[in-house]
Amino acid sequence: MTSTLRDWGAMWKQLYVKNEGDLFHRLWHVMNEILDLRRQVLVGHLTHDRMRDVKQHITARLDWGNEQLGLDLVPRREFSMVDPDEISVTELYRLMEHRHRKKETAAPASTHHLFVHMKSLMSANLGEELEVFFHIYDGRENRPLSERFFVKLNKGGLPKSPEKTERQCTLFVDLGSSDLRKDVYIVVHIIRIGRMGAGEKKNLCSVQYRRPFGCAVVSIADLLTADSKDDHLLKVYACNTESEWYQIHENIIKKANSRYNLSGSNTGLAVALQLLHGDIDQLRREYMVLFARGVSITRKLGFSDVIMPGEMRNDLYITLEKGEFEKGGKSVARNVEITVYVLDIDGQILKSHVAAGSGEPGGDDYHSLVLYHNNSPRWAEQIKLPIPVDMFRGSHVRFEFRHCSTKDKGEKKLFGYSFVPLMQEDGRTLPDGTHELIIHKCEENTSLADCSRYLKLPFSKANLPSNNQTLKGTKESFWITSFLCSTKLTQNGDMLDLLKWRAHPERINDSLSKLKEIDGSEIVKFLQDTLDTLFGILDESSQRYGLKVFDSLVHIINLLQDSKFQHFKPVMDTYIESHFAGALSYRDLIKVLKWYVDRIVDAEHQDHIQQVLKASEYIFKYIIQSRRLFSLATGGQNEEEFRVCIHELFMSIRFFLSQENKGTSPVAQTQAVFLRTFPAVYGELLKIFTVREVADFVRETLGCLPTTVHADCPLEAVKLQCIAKTVESQLYINPESRCILLPVVLRVLQAHMQEQRDLVMCARILTSMLSLIKKEENGTAEPVVSKEVELIVESLLGVLLRTILEISNRPQPAGPAMRLQFQDVTGEFVACLLALLRQMSDRHYQQLLQAFSSKDNLRDFLLQIFTVFRILIRPEMFPKDWTVMRLVTNNVIITTVLYLSDALRKNFLNDKFDYKVWDSYFYLSVIFINQPCLQLESFSPSKRKKILEKYGDMRVMMGCEIFSMWQNLGEHKLNFIPAMIGPFLEVTLVPQPDLRNVMIPIFHDMMDWEQRRSGNFKQVEAKLIDKLDSLMSDGKGDETYRELFNSILLKKIERETWRESGISLIATVTRLMERLLDYRDCMKLGEVDGKKIGCTVSLLNFYKTELNKEEMYIRYIHKLYDLHLKAQNYTEASYTLLLYDELLEWSDRPLREFLNYPMQSEWQRKEYLHLTIVQNFDRGKCWENGIILCRELADQYESYYDYRNLSKMRMMEASLYDKIMDQQRLEPEFFRVGFYGKKFPFFLRNKEFVCRGHDYERLEAFQQRMLNEFPHAIAMQHVNQPDQTIYQADAQYLQIYAVTPIPESQDVLQRDGVPDNIKSFYKFNHIWRFRYDRPFHKGTKDKENEFKSLWVERTTLTLVQSLPGISRWFEVDKRELVEVSPLENAIEVIENKNLQLRTLITQCQSRQMQNINPLTMCLNGVIDAAVNGGLARYQEAFFVKDYIMNHPEDGEKIGRLRELMFEQAHILEYGLAVHEKFVPQDMRPLHKKLVDQFHLMKSSLGIQEFPAYVRASPVHFTNGSPRTCRNSVPNIISPDGGRGVARRSYPAVNRYSSSSLSSQASNEVSNITGQSESSDEVFNMQPSPSTSSLSSNHSASPNVTSSAPSSARGSPQMAEKHKHSRENACLSPRERPVSAIFPNPLDPAQRAPAHQIGDTTLPRSDPNLSAPDKVRPTPSSWSLDSVKVGAPSFSDSVGKLLCPPVPPRPPYSGSSAKSMRSQSPVSMSRSPQKTTVPPFTPSPTECQSTSLVSNSPVLSGSYSSGISSLSRCSVSEASGTELPAGDHPSHPLPPPTTLPNSVSSSSDEPIRRENKTPPPYSVYERNNPRRPVPLPHSLSIPPQTDPPALPPKPHQLRTGSMKLDGTSDPRVPRPRPLPRKVSQL
Repeated sequence: MTSTLRDWGAMWKQLYVKNEGDLFHRLWHVMNEILDLRRQVLVGHLTHDRMRDVKQHITARLDWGNEQLGLDLVPRREFSMVDPDEISVTELYRLMEHRHRKKETAAPASTHHLFVHMKSLMSANLGEELEVFFHIYDGRENRPLSERFFVKLNKGGLPKSPEKTERQCTLFVDLGSSDLRKDVYIVVHIIRIGRMGAGEKKNLCSVQYRRPFGCAVVSIADLLTADSKDDHLLKVYACNTESEWYQIHENIIKKANSRYNLSGSNTGLAVALQLLHGDIDQLRREYMVLFARGVSITRKLGFSDVIMPGEMRNDLYITLEKGEFEKGGKSVARNVEITVYVLDIDGQILKSHVAAGSGEPGGDDYHSLVLYHNNSPRWAEQIKLPIPVDMFRGSHVRFEFRHCSTKDKGEKKLFGYSFVPLMQEDGRTLPDGTHELIIHKCEENTSLADCSRYLKLPFSKANLPSNNQTLKGTKESFWITSFLCSTKLTQNGDMLDLLKWRAHPERINDSLSKLKEIDGSEIVKFLQDTLDTLFGILDESSQRYGLKVFDSLVHIINLLQDSKFQHFKPVMDTYIESHFAGALSYRDLIKVLKWYVDRIVDAEHQDHIQQVLKASEYIFKYIIQSRRLFSLATGGQNEEEFRVCIHELFMSIRFFLSQENKGTSPVAQTQAVFLRTFPAVYGELLKIFTVREVADFVRETLGCLPTTVHADCPLEAVKLQCIAKTVESQLYINPESRCILLPVVLRVLQAHMQEQRDLVMCARILTSMLSLIKKEENGTAEPVVSKEVELIVESLLGVLLRTILEISNRPQPAGPAMRLQFQDVTGEFVACLLALLRQMSDRHYQQLLQAFSSKDNLRDFLLQIFTVFRILIRPEMFPKDWTVMRLVTNNVIITTVLYLSDALRKNFLNDKFDYKVWDSYFYLSVIFINQPCLQLESFSPSKRKKILEKYGDMRVMMGCEIFSMWQNLGEHKLNFIPAMIGPFLEVTLVPQPDLRNVMIPIFHDMMDWEQRRSGNFKQVEAKLIDKLDSLMSDGKGDETYRELFNSILLKKIERETWRESGISLIATVTRLMERLLDYRDCMKLGEVDGKKIGCTVSLLNFYKTELNKEEMYIRYIHKLYDLHLKAQNYTEASYTLLLYDELLEWSDRPLREFLNYPMQSEWQRKEYLHLTIVQNFDRGKCWENGIILCRELADQYESYYDYRNLSKMRMMEASLYDKIMDQQRLEPEFFRVGFYGKKFPFFLRNKEFVCRGHDYERLEAFQQRMLNEFPHAIAMQHVNQPDQTIYQADAQYLQIYAVTPIPESQDVLQRDGVPDNIKSFYKFNHIWRFRYDRPFHKGTKDKENEFKSLWVERTTLTLVQSLPGISRWFEVDKRELVEVSPLENAIEVIENKNLQLRTLITQCQSRQMQNINPLTMCLNGVIDAAVNGGLARYQEAFFVKDYIMNHPEDGEKIGRLRELMFEQAHILEYGLAVHEKFVPQDMRPLHKKLVDQFHLMKSSLGIQEFPAYVRASPVHFTNGSPRTCRNSVPNIISPDGGRGVARRSYPAVNRYSSSSLSSQASNEVSNITGQSESSDEVFNMQPSPSTSSLSSNHSASPNVTSSAPSSARGSPQMAEKHKHSRENACLSPRERPVSAIFPNPLDPAQRAPAHQIGDTTLPRSDPNLSAPDKVRPTPSSWSLDSVKVGAPSFSDSVGKLLCPPVPPRPPYSGSSAKSMRSQSPVSMSRSPQKTTVPPFTPSPTECQSTSLVSNSPVLSGSYSSGISSLSRCSVSEASGTELPAGDHPSHPLPPPTTLPNSVSSSSDEPIRRENKTPPPYSVYERNNPRRPVPLPHSLSIPPQTDPPALPPKPHQLRTGSMKLDGTSDPRVPRPRPLPRKVSQL
């Protein structure tokens, strides 16, 4: 008790922590109760009975608490705990089973009781006292089932005696289960006591009458579902006419609405009703309060279902049914009231013997209801007359009839009476039933005090003599119904005749014959008297009545077998022991019994004989008791004669039993009847015969049964039942008799078990046998017990094992009852097996193993027993809380295994090696060690201590045994490699140090043997890795194990020749364990998703890269995918699933069912994956990636001609394009996180990562999130790299700061005309590199001008994978640190500001800005700063002579800075012009101020005026971008002029330019004749007339330059008719071909009509083209009929998904700007495009309407310009394919002129779509750097990638000529890009 409370205490606190409040409080209450009870026990002042009760209460509460807390079931006997070693296993099992069943299901109670508590009657119009009568009514038979419960209410409707609860509460007792039905009701009748009419005046009459008030009914079925005591408000109904009152309840039940109505709208009866179940004594214990407070008992009419002997009851119930009265001279009918009296033999009224019902004490008389003006009243009132038995004779009941006048003072006038005597002359009571009584008339004042005067008169019309016609003819009658419920009085004349047999000897024969017809309850009432009568008759005239008396005795004995009277058996037993006096009866009984037995074989009808044999137990009891009485009386005379008689009787019995019959024959049935009762006779025989004699009787009797067994013979089952009873009998307990009976029992048992018949009974027999053996073990009969065990083992062990195997492998039956039985029998056989094995000693095992005739038999036995042991270890073998039973089982198993392992070693090693037996042995051992019930670490300290003290750690014992057996195997070990690696690994993961030390070395042994066999141990490695994952995921293993595994094996392999490979294997496995342990820790409930994802990524990569375990890799891909979905990381989820998608091909190879995928083809699975990934990319707003997959799927559908799905896919693709253009995307922030210190999980420890933040997440929020994820971490407040002390600290340090992404796709970002919606994707996707800048001053800081010494420390982080990817964060692979000089820093600052200005101006022009304020503020900021020293500071710092002299290497950079300054001034001027156009009126003064300040700024920069061709009014430019020549001064000022200087010597980071603001500034462009040869002219401040820098190069890669088209040189002034093209064309001049400005005269047929430009929805060829000039339409790369591409051909040089949304552009060949020469133009017609995508518009950020396009003039472009204003741009730089052979152009191009220093295209250059506009850059241009400038660290690129430096803008990439070799055809469509292997993403 104390230790249990201690254990509970700890768990109780945990309940509080877990917030399980309900159980917490209940347990607290129970613990206090136990403490109180414990105190009582310790004090020791309790009586024996009280002590028993207290112990019972304590154990009940202990068991309840253990069950609630999930603790073990404790086996108890008589409230005290049982030591499992002290009793046999079978008995232990029985105790556990009994407690378990008791806990599981209580047997349904056969008796029920209804508790009623009358609370009040609610009614508006009371004012009178009430009487309420409750009774239970059977609606099916229309009769009351119980007497009435009577409550008096006061005028307020409340109980009259509130202090006496027994007057308002009752228990209707002894309801049978058959009474709980829907049609059984609780009926309530309410009577008011007052005036005749409810509305009469008060003073009219003072006499009170009992008058009907109302009735209520409720079905008992309504209470069956309610557990608690519920309050019911019953509706009260009144009858419409009083004559219906007697059946109002029936009308309510039948819902005869016309006959009753509600007695008042708000009248209701408040009652509490509750059904209670069980024995009344049990209820008294359970509901002590109820009975202590007081409750009246309301009995059932008649006896309960079970009659208990000793029950005293003598109740006469009389129901006043109805009357028929004459008017009696009255004009109206009478108001009749009956008064009932009970009078004794002397005519005295019996006081308090008339009761209206239980609840109120009885009165002297009873007044009936008065029904108004009714001469045929029907009352139906029941009264109870509890008259004592001794007063019954001579008593009578008198009924007086009075008329109740309502006028004359309310007098009650007597006008007649009736009476009925209670007992007849012969002693019989008034028979039950309805009696019509005679109404004797009398005068009003007649005195009835003298009874003798009327008792002589007839009382009932049924009893009238036939000559008395006068009374018979009277109409007046009164009907009553009587019912007697008495344990002492009888109404049966035959019974009385039998009991008075001496008075009428002539009637004996008749009475004996009639005995069988008498009701059983009458016989048991007078059981003793009847038996005395029978034996009296037998003694006096045995010859004459012997047979009849015997038959009567048999009838009475069999009557007691009935369940209703079974409790009278003890009465008969007592009679035999104490009252039976027939000392001579035994002779007659034996004689008659033998006569019957001898007649069995020949008799036709066996029924009567079977009845006789059924009663044989009691017949033998009478025989033996009679003989004992005779012996006592005569001193043992005639002993021999008696023995001979008994032997002869048994001879007769054996003869009839030996008859072989078919199972259904009558004799066989008679045999079965005898066998059922035979075991009960043993105890009686032992009273006279010795144990050996009785055992011989039994053995011979059972032995004579027919041996032939028919499977369907019912006799077999009965035989087995007989054996069972024999084994459980007193006879078998004696060892002496056991020796005689055991062989018989074993023979029958073995036969049944072999045939698997009647297993439940077999189990019961075996259990009883083995329970007895245990008891004798410590006694003196040890040799006897040993012999018995030997016999049982020999005959039953094998068959028992087979039986357990058989029933365990059977499918379990469906029904719960059957399943219960099935489990019972399995458990019982298991308990028997364990008991038997526990009894076996060394000698028994030796005998058992020697008994096997051959090795095969022994092998089969071992396999069998090992398999059975494995079954016993199963968790489902015993209920969860049966730890005691499990430990006993394990103890027996390990003991047996130790015995059997010797047999294994001796018989199955070396040349006799048998793999199957050994494998079974090892498998069993492993399962044994891994059982949950042996994992002591999970138990409470007290429980662990108990187990260790009793059994030790059985796991270690078994582990040592495994090791020992393994060592014995020798070279046979190879048979178990790699099969046993997994199981042994599981054993070593058990957290028991000794076990691990024993078992881990086996792996070294396995490696050694595997090395010998195959020269490596790949198998061992593979198996270890496979199993580790599943085992560690299940929660097995820990850090200690990892260290132990590592250290033990490293130590073991030190001296091995294969040491190196062994160390490698151990290291791999150890690293895997580290990751698996981290994974398991992260997956715990409550861990944050970020940690789980990071850990899963780490493990997934480990399986891929280090272990190459594809299946494990795929499993973890899906685990990661699920985590991402849960965290709503849809983009990451897509990338993750792509990893699996990449492993599949578009093939029809069938794939097996795997994870959640069904069995399907590889194509189907890949299709499903594609669709899922696209869906997730869509949800993650990563539409560009989804488009690629849509295209790939579309290609597949197209190749299969699946146009339905192709259509859907195209629509899906289109919808994704729409989303790119229409939907808003948030720009994420990126954060660098360093995890330092040893306390971080392995996958994070001392590593740095870059993380993609959530939407709207800023640095502070991110820091807070990380600190929440790692609550023990310390945030570092600086950004410097930590030192070793931090790395090695036993703590967690977090270093977090924001970083800037460095986009890879600069070409898209630099290109004009690409909307921001598109650019935003490339700014933040496929990012490998990130930058963090830290400004610092080097040297002395110049206080006047800090720019001189302001350096920037730039850290560039390169990741192992680009973001976003399969995780939100990736580890930093490489960090590069560069210092940016003050000059470079200045260049960047101005560059970024220029970029910002450009963007704002463009947005303002294109009306993207709702508000001009951002532009105003930016202009103000720049101009203000410039005036107040901004740019001037740079001039002071870097343009002074000292600086230039000291830093000659910076000459180019100084020029660049100057260029940018002028560019800024130019942009500002243009910006002011735009600002002027849009500025609101109220901001004009500010604008004027800005203009004035700008002029100041220009003068400070030394700019007087821009040349004429630079000056421009923004009004004249369609897209308002000033544009100038590259190498002129004005170009330097131009917003994007002067970018020809390659900026490889300084970092060019974070270029976000979406468009260039430079454009053609004026239509006053002079003739452009050439181009400066030297890029150094950037520093010559002279204007050059060249317009060749229509595209500026400062942001281009150094090896990509462009020159003016040759057609532009020497061209005349633009014709007047073309001037409007600048204003009206929809294209930016930057995008327009130069020839559109300076047109060459071309044949009109070569001009594309305007409609062709505008209407691009349908493919057309120009009708004006002559036949040779017509070009066949070239399908676009995204059209439905595009050329199919065999396989994905993404360039591996780009480590990311490339930009899909812009359709591909044709390739071009670039040439250096310096060496461009003229080429003659070649006419080329444009292939009309087959697309609905609108053409690019002049605005760089939004598309204008196509109506503008349709109005544009005819544009005739020369091929050499390489520019098409309507072409689409692709940024996929290497997606082209070779031109198919033979697909040559109809007009081959002329060979290009050789150009010095030009970049020539090789002949294998991929052919793209028709060359309209060059792509941003080409893969092939990278090989020819323009200038040998070293690449700074800051621009280093990730491994396996080679992107160019900053890509140029589209307009900067124009070339004068395309260098194509003759085989290429510009019209061949370029296939669309397909995804690469995503594993490179």
